[in-house]
Amino acid sequence: MKPSLKFIALSGTTDVTENLYVYEYLPDGRQVKDMVILDCGVGFPDLEMPGVELVLPDFSYIVKNKSKLRGIVVSQGHDDHVGALPFLLRDLAAQGGQVPPIWCPPIVTEFLKVKFKDYQIVNYKLNTFNPDRDTFEVGAFKFSPFRVAHSVPDTVGYAIDTPAGRTFHVAEHKMDQNSTDGMNFDTNKCKSLAAEKPVLCLMSDCLGSNDPGMAPSGVEIEENMFNIAKNASQALYMTAISSSIGRFQQMMNVAKRLNRKVVLVGRSVQSKIEIAYNLKYIKYLPGQIVDLRETQKYNSSKLMYIIAGCYGQPGSSVYRLALSEHERVHINENDMFIFSADPGPAYSKESIDFIVDKLTDIGVDVHYYDLHEGLHVSGHGTQGDITELFKIVNPKYFVPTGGTIRYMKAYEKLAVKFGAKAENVLRLKPGESVIFNNEEVKKGETIAVKEVFVHGLGVGDIGKVVLEDRTLLGDEGIVVVAIKINKDKKVVARPELTSRGFVFQQKFGGILDGGEQELFNLLQKKDLKDISTMKNFSIQVLEKYFFDKTRRQPMILPVVVEV
Repeated sequence: MKPSLKFIALSGTTDVTENLYVYEYLPDGRQVKDMVILDCGVGFPDLEMPGVELVLPDFSYIVKNKSKLRGIVVSQGHDDHVGALPFLLRDLAAQGGQVPPIWCPPIVTEFLKVKFKDYQIVNYKLNTFNPDRDTFEVGAFKFSPFRVAHSVPDTVGYAIDTPAGRTFHVAEHKMDQNSTDGMNFDTNKCKSLAAEKPVLCLMSDCLGSNDPGMAPSGVEIEENMFNIAKNASQALYMTAISSSIGRFQQMMNVAKRLNRKVVLVGRSVQSKIEIAYNLKYIKYLPGQIVDLRETQKYNSSKLMYIIAGCYGQPGSSVYRLALSEHERVHINENDMFIFSADPGPAYSKESIDFIVDKLTDIGVDVHYYDLHEGLHVSGHGTQGDITELFKIVNPKYFVPTGGTIRYMKAYEKLAVKFGAKAENVLRLKPGESVIFNNEEVKKGETIAVKEVFVHGLGVGDIGKVVLEDRTLLGDEGIVVVAIKINKDKKVVARPELTSRGFVFQQKFGGILDGGEQELFNLLQKKDLKDISTMKNFSIQVLEKYFFDKTRRQPMILPVVVEV
């Protein structure tokens, strides 16, 4: 049997985040010899995940097959593509697995060094490649990178070769030939790689497949920021995604034109700008940046703050600034704040709207996404970019990634319009796989996967039931029921109800009194000898009682005490 290539979408095909894809080479078409991971990103909690900080892909399949893992290849430096790497390396080490080498472009190498230090990961192997000239091999896989334009420098696509055929993996891109970070889509190299041999399959981003035209480059943002910022009479604040180096360069340019010094606020912004400066990916004059501790020496009208936390994340510098909780920076009435970012991760708009409202209430002149002042462009290609990639690569099969169900369907329509057969567009859900053999494809096994939640020091030790309980507590509150029984399991006194987050006892205590009496009467009529049965009965009675009285359903927590 001819050699086969297996592609597994462990996650990242029905969401914008948690990108994690597995390639497997089967030399005899049956047994896996080599396994390679492409990207390993985190997801972000939604409104139904209280207390959750990050969402991880399920690593179970990788850990189970760790002996076949030859390495990890990274396409870019955003957290939804690299943020889960510390957790994967930790899981592999805990199971006695070898440390897999990681291949990445220059800026991603430096980002990962900082991330691994933060997570106290000391055992890792980073191999840095130059996207303009290097190729590298990982087991049976040969990777030929080429630059693509995106919102973080050094984003790459790959031509991937095995004896089973050549595939292209372009996680995120736009065809920009005037990128703000100077790293344009390398059309010539992409075309050259595509022309060398027939392309079996293209795995590529589908997020912009509903948006017409070509994605704009973002060059005009600088002038738009300048025209707004020149009217600032006091302190000027700007924020963007902390890895958006091209946008930070534009902010630096605006500050220079306005004769303002730049103050960096927030560790992520400081770290990434320093990395970019050392790599010569961003330029600024000596003395243009002022240490945060030295700002009192300057008039506020001579300062621009570039501050981390553009999504309004609780605890971020922007969040603490808006709530007047930042220990070193205080924003004042008539200061100006410019958001050079649109809401990105799931449910982030609610957080940013909260921050915008807080700043506006203080009297800050806020410029944000809803005003449509040309302060942000997406790093994702739209229909024109996606179709242009189709034309260059001209694959037999297509796999949409990095979107949701509706975007995958829209991508399929674009592919069909391009000339593909609908059945050749492989829309995979998390855990699903396809196997390529002799230039044909078939559906592979479906691997059981789940979302893994990170909260505090805990990883994977809570599930949907715990989150549902947390949501219920936040929405409806809790009522604790103390039931006193004697040694014969008889109720000896009226139960005592205590409410938290349900009703204000001083004002609505009559509802609780009525609940106590209702439950007491019914318990006396029942001969319940088993404590567990008594608890369940109490929950049923009080749930019905409170719903009838208030149309609310607090969590009922019975406590049975023998006296």
